[in-house]
Parts: sequence; C-alpha cells; structure tokens
Amino acid sequence: MIVESALDIQFPDVFLELSGFLPDSRLYLKIEAMNPAGSIKFKPALAMVDDLEQRGLLRPGSRIIESSSGNLGIALSIVSNARGYRFTCVTDMNTAPATIELMRAYGAHVVVIDKRDTNGGYLSMRLKYLQDRIRADPALVWPNQYANPINTMAHYHTTAAEILKEFPQVDAVFVGAGTTGTLTGCAQYFARHRPETKVFAVDIIGSTTFGTPPGRRHIPGLGTSRTPAIASLQHVTDLVMVSEHDAVQACRRLRDRHWLLGGGSTGAVLSGVAARAGMLRPGSVVVAISPDLGDRYAGTLYDPGWLAERGLDRPSAPAGLLEPAGSYSEAH
Repeated sequence: MIVESALDIQFPDVFLELSGFLPDSRLYLKIEAMNPAGSIKFKPALAMVDDLEQRGLLRPGSRIIESSSGNLGIALSIVSNARGYRFTCVTDMNTAPATIELMRAYGAHVVVIDKRDTNGGYLSMRLKYLQDRIRADPALVWPNQYANPINTMAHYHTTAAEILKEFPQVDAVFVGAGTTGTLTGCAQYFARHRPETKVFAVDIIGSTTFGTPPGRRHIPGLGTSRTPAIASLQHVTDLVMVSEHDAVQACRRLRDRHWLLGGGSTGAVLSGVAARAGMLRPGSVVVAISPDLGDRYAGTLYDPGWLAERGLDRPSAPAGLLEPAGSYSEAH
C-alpha cells in the first residue's frame, strides 16, 4: 500500500478474536489504533475539521481550540499540523504525560487544568477555561466534540458500518461512553440497519454522563463529570457501569492472555462484556470496541506504583474526597 499523506494511513477493519473470553460466544475486539493518532478519535477529528473547512469557518492560519482528555487532542494536533492550523488543547491532570508530550511533539499548545469541578472531575473547568479564551479571542475556532453532531456521524458512517460489514449477523456491540460520539453513532446506525443487534453502553463508576452519582476518577478517556450535549441512551439496550479497578484487571487479562496492551477504555469495555455475558444467547457474535492501545499508558495504567497510589490495585477502591480548588498550568 502506498499513500500520499500520513492522514491516509488507516486500517479500520482489524478485529482480534478473544477466544475463551466468553464461554459460549465469539468475542471480537475492534482495534481502532491503526492510524497516525493511534486511536478512534482520528475519525471525528478529521470529520470535524473537514466540516469546518467546508463551512468556511477554518481558513489558512486559523487557530483551533478544543478540550480533550488526550486522544482527540493528539488527533487534532496531527490534523491541525497537516492542514496548517495552530491548535491549543485544554486537558487536565489525569492525562498521561506521554499523551501531553505527543501533542506537543505535533506542535500543539497544551493547557493543563488542575482544578476539579463540583462532580469531582475536570471537564467543567476545562470548558470554563476554553469558553473564557473564546470570549477574549472570538477568532478561535472550537469544534466542540461534546455537542457537535459530526462527532456522532463520523462513527455512524465509519465505525458502525465497518462492524456490520465484517459481521453481518453481529448480535451485540459493546461501546465505551466518553464524549459518547462513538456510542450514539453506533446506536443510531444499528437501530436503522440491524435493529436485532444489541448495543451496550459502558461507563465508569463516578461518571455523571447518564445521571449516575459522581466520584473520583483517575483513568483518562473514561466517563465525564458533565453530560455531553450529544449523549443519548436512545437505541441502547443497556447501560453497564464498571469500576476503574475492574477496567485495570481486564487490561491485565488482555495483556496476559492475548499479548496486547489495551488502554483504560478498552479495559472498561471488556469489563462490560464480562458483566453482561449472561444476557448473551449461546453462540452470539459479539464485538467490543477498543478505542486505543496501552503503550502511552505504560507509566500509569500498567505501573503498580501508580495504581497503588490511587487505590486502583484494590477491588473496593473508594471514590475519595474532592480535592481543593487549584489553578491551571500551561505546557508550551
């Protein structure tokens, strides 16, 4: 294969069979890391920038700003660099240092928020900083992954369609809920093209995306502390809430039995599969979406010391008290 641009390096049809994970069904992990950004967020990043360009909102020299816990930030860093835009990513203290370094390596300016919001997360504070910047400088362009329907439609036209093409008789699909773009796009697609397919949403305990109680969270990319505008459980069969500890254990199982490092979101989705195995009829074809791999989390998710400091090495890790207010710092 010869491509003319790094943006064209995409392999969306890679599925890893996880034999033995489900005793009576076949489970396939959809690997979304085979692109320059190393995650599923490459799809909405490209789609949102394309849309903004088509609408004339991005022009040569434009400046983009977005809030991200990591993967969309990396993807937008790459796309912005390729298209000639300056990009600022507003992230937080949960973001892996390796992720921040990747964004900086692609030329992004990174702002790290260390003040938690009232729900114990950082999202509201990231958005407050971002909106303050836009008020001070209206020329900034905000794709707004949390409310942009292009985020959803990117997965409707790609991720979900890729699954159905590979598995025309797929019985169940498990999708992690972050900004919920992947979830809502897949749920809408299967409701229209194969309503027999059950779509399971997997969220993390402590996330308030779907009205569940808030709590301290440590693994980036899992859940939110503020419901995204595009979030919806319409066409979703069931919402599965899993713990960060269980997500870590699933990552270890994936590593030790299938020799693959998965990110925290992958671990959460696999935990969701295990939790709802009883709802699957024998012989089911099941697909779980792996948003990214675990290489950039080697110093966090796979570090025993990091896990112990946050209580993630124990099954009953407490949510903890909210931290006092802090401030933001900038990584240039």
